[in-house]
Amino acid sequence: MLRAHAEEEYAGELARLAEQDERPRPPGWRLSPWAVSTYLLGGELPDGTVIGPKYVGSRRLIEVAVATLATDRALLLLGVPGTAKTWVAEHLAAAVSGDSTLLVQGTAGTSEESVRYGWNYARLLAEGPSERALVESPLMRAMRLGSVARIEELTRMPSDVQDTLITVLSEKTLPVPELGTEVRARRGFTVIATANDRDRGVNELSSALRRRFNTVVLPLPDSVDDEVDIVARRVGQIGAALELPEAPAGLEEIRRVVTVFRELRSGLTGDGRTKLKSPGATLGTAEAISVVTSGLALAAHFGDGVLRAADVAGGIVGAVVQDPVADRVAWQEYLETVVRDRPDWQDFYRACREVS
Repeated sequence: MLRAHAEEEYAGELARLAEQDERPRPPGWRLSPWAVSTYLLGGELPDGTVIGPKYVGSRRLIEVAVATLATDRALLLLGVPGTAKTWVAEHLAAAVSGDSTLLVQGTAGTSEESVRYGWNYARLLAEGPSERALVESPLMRAMRLGSVARIEELTRMPSDVQDTLITVLSEKTLPVPELGTEVRARRGFTVIATANDRDRGVNELSSALRRRFNTVVLPLPDSVDDEVDIVARRVGQIGAALELPEAPAGLEEIRRVVTVFRELRSGLTGDGRTKLKSPGATLGTAEAISVVTSGLALAAHFGDGVLRAADVAGGIVGAVVQDPVADRVAWQEYLETVVRDRPDWQDFYRACREVS
């Protein structure tokens, strides 16, 4: 498999945590809240087993998110693109219920049936409304199993579809009027949704729906070092699956990519001396991971296997210059006023000039 689900890739760590987890577990949970947090943030177990971190950031934010799941409220992970909302949601679901696959993907075309339930129309025409003709949504299945349901990009769904969640989140039931019955959630059922408010096509949540979520805002990494660590870890995992060179061989280039993205999105150089024009493109950690991974592929297949400036330059320009007019002006200004004057960035400057 190109990419395993979290509960498959980290099955060993989850098993060791379950074996040594002696703390109280909420009904339906595979692990205690403490063990779930340890799985996300990393740590060492009493027997010496090292649990690698899945998220690098504030411990308190993760603890608040996990504590929310232990109550009757749903969890909304909010943040700008590239703040690991989907990544955190997947690992929370894997740790809490052992299944991260009960997923509804929010888009402008997401229908009410995708959230509630649908019908097998061949059976419906032949038999009429029946349990056999009912097609469960991931949300309905999670309610029956007492598991975590995930909803990606909640604010991209139409508002009327969003509001179908109100009864589920408040009453913990999903009426099926065609059958004169309802599905009642088992203990352990909860919902983790993700959303960002900087994307096109955003539909604001109604106040009634927002009240049913506890919102945790995931920020961008605090420091360059934290972001470099995140990018290196993820690129290493992706590169291993693709059999690319190890990321540590290009830590210098990873740091440069991260520095460029941080400076452009903040509109200020790292030393605070020069103000910059910020492009309209999203320059989050996810984009940095993509640029470095593409660079490693270039280095592996068309270079000497070592990540160099020429390997990441094209990816950076492609990520920054989304608008061929405004973004190009911002990029050229950054290149000529900042990058050119950094003595140890001359190879990077030349590579970017060549692809620009």
